[in-house]
Amino acid sequence: CPLLRRSHIQINDAKENPSGRCLRAVRFFTGDMRQCGEWVKRQVLIIQLLDGILRGTAQVMFVSNPVSGLLILTGLFLQNPWWALNSLLGTFVSTVSAILLRQNRSDAIFAGLHGYNGTLVGMLMAAFSSKGNWYWWLLFPNVFMSMLCPVISSALSSIMSKWDLPIFTLPFNILTCLHIAATGTTHPYFPEVCINDSLANLSIPQLFLSVPVGVGQVFGCDSPWTSCLVLLALLLCSPAICIHALLGSTAGLCTGLALAAPLEDVYAGLWGYNSALSCIAIGGVFYGLTWQTHILSLICALFCAYVTSATSKLMSVLALPACTWPFCLSTLIFLLLSSENPAICRLPLSAVSYPEENRHYLRHLRMSEKALSRHFVFLRERERDCVNVLKGRKKKTKKNRPNAAKLFLWAGRMNVACCDSLHPARSVNSIQELLSGA
Repeated sequence: CPLLRRSHIQINDAKENPSGRCLRAVRFFTGDMRQCGEWVKRQVLIIQLLDGILRGTAQVMFVSNPVSGLLILTGLFLQNPWWALNSLLGTFVSTVSAILLRQNRSDAIFAGLHGYNGTLVGMLMAAFSSKGNWYWWLLFPNVFMSMLCPVISSALSSIMSKWDLPIFTLPFNILTCLHIAATGTTHPYFPEVCINDSLANLSIPQLFLSVPVGVGQVFGCDSPWTSCLVLLALLLCSPAICIHALLGSTAGLCTGLALAAPLEDVYAGLWGYNSALSCIAIGGVFYGLTWQTHILSLICALFCAYVTSATSKLMSVLALPACTWPFCLSTLIFLLLSSENPAICRLPLSAVSYPEENRHYLRHLRMSEKALSRHFVFLRERERDCVNVLKGRKKKTKKNRPNAAKLFLWAGRMNVACCDSLHPARSVNSIQELLSGA
């Protein structure tokens, strides 16, 4: 029997190639773990909520992977259990609030897109508190501010959607600055430092260590072990994201040294985290990953470091932290860039994923556009023949007469399809459906 023979061959191949099984197991935990997400959708709400919380923690770094979120949470507990507890509470409250408010996209809720701002709000409120660890009264404003995250996100999305732009961490910036400004200047931020610090006491080992620490500072953590776990989580989902995070942190470090920034801030990674986020966003997440967008991401990271310096000085007048305002401002500017270079292609928000998946999406989109152009030329020729038939310039054969009306109809539909396919928001599946129907 062919089926039995085929299954027997597959069993033998599985026994003879254990490396293939290991490779499939590794692929299951990389990327966005889509198979796991499909399985979670069929489970009870508690399991879906747990998956959404882990993905929301990882979404701070543009990663939708629950295993990556678990690694990041482990690193946060290594840094400070109280901070990690507040970040976990913020993610939970923000996700549950989005469910109760019945946000339009349920997939976005369980993908963590309504939880990452709550993660940062809870984490940074605990980090900026002057009361220290285990001050339980802090949980009340944490719950309240995290509950407002979906409200601010929904309001900003209704505005940003007109330009098909993401809201990034703007809700976190607004709510955190609002809380700190409302509670006074007793938080331990912006201490007295020597602005004219010299490079004479520059430590090369600490300088190299500040590159991964700059990535960990996205969560407000200065522990090298936490930073290494964050980088491991990024590497598990997407090597491109991990590389761009390190490059962005390095760009911020170099800019801080060039601007004679205090060495304490440079060693703590405070010059790297905004640039790391900007480099990730431009380098393959919201743009298709090419060498042109790779260079553009490095330029954005350097520009973000300059914005960080200016924003920090302006915010210090109000005794407020810079948070991720520099990242939001600089990245939005680069996303509004208009270019006729086909290699610099911004993806629609509905198609944004990790860089490797984005390249796959753009490759299929270009293949579909080429197929559409070939069909368009063919239908133009047949349309011209039909026009000639109807005008009597050609002999009305039995073959041409009954197909004339149908060809006019399909010519019009394919003309619309070709025009729509030039817009990046056109779905690959819908284009392929038109081709199959043609």
